[in-house]
Amino acid sequence: MLALQFPPLGHIVDWPNFIGGNNAWYGVNKVVLIYLLAMLATMLIFIVGNQKKLVPTGMQNVAESAVEFIEDGIAMETMGKEGLKYTPYLLSLFLFIFFCNIFEIIPGFQMPATARIALPMFLALLSYVIYHGAGIKAHGPLGYFKHALVPPGVPIALLVLVIPIEFISKFLVQPFSHTVRLFANLLAGHILLVTFAVLSSGLWTLKWYAVFLPLPVVAVVFFTAFEILVSFLQAYVFTLLTGVYINAAQSHEH
Repeated sequence: MLALQFPPLGHIVDWPNFIGGNNAWYGVNKVVLIYLLAMLATMLIFIVGNQKKLVPTGMQNVAESAVEFIEDGIAMETMGKEGLKYTPYLLSLFLFIFFCNIFEIIPGFQMPATARIALPMFLALLSYVIYHGAGIKAHGPLGYFKHALVPPGVPIALLVLVIPIEFISKFLVQPFSHTVRLFANLLAGHILLVTFAVLSSGLWTLKWYAVFLPLPVVAVVFFTAFEILVSFLQAYVFTLLTGVYINAAQSHEH
């Protein structure tokens, strides 16, 4: 009887370079290709959708809907009118992450680029620089660190405990959690899809297991549909948290 062979974790997230050797710094593999395609898709929405029709249609409608969604659902909700100036960054962030995520279900790719921690970490650190920069601009360097590390109303005697806790929370844990939330959710979904796809393939091959074949096939269909929702939600959550962090950094009230 044949045994099911599940691929090791490294096999489902690491891809060989098809441009350059595997150790070349300029190597291009499937994940890098997804980065490029996601970037192009984000740009094309607004290049093609940059039209002046009074009644938007096609790509113009998609572009305007995306802008309204980010403005009303994230910028205004988290920062008010002050947040509208961050719409271009938040919009680009949301669309790029969504496109990187959605390649999980596209045949031939079937890999979310955000399941590799490098991209979520880079985007989290980029947002980290932006929201701390916004805080320094709003309060000044010393004023911002006081704003971030010293909650109002805390007795002086407790500051020796509170300041290190606030520093660890806002300057170390916050970007880490921002990274891991996106990375872990997409990696978990990718592993689920691979698991049930391998199980379906194995049950198709092993004759006496064939009676159970509909179960993993249904699971693959269900989790594929679920990953579409996850792709959208995780892009939204990552972008929403960026807006929340910017607002907290530049707010003049706790």
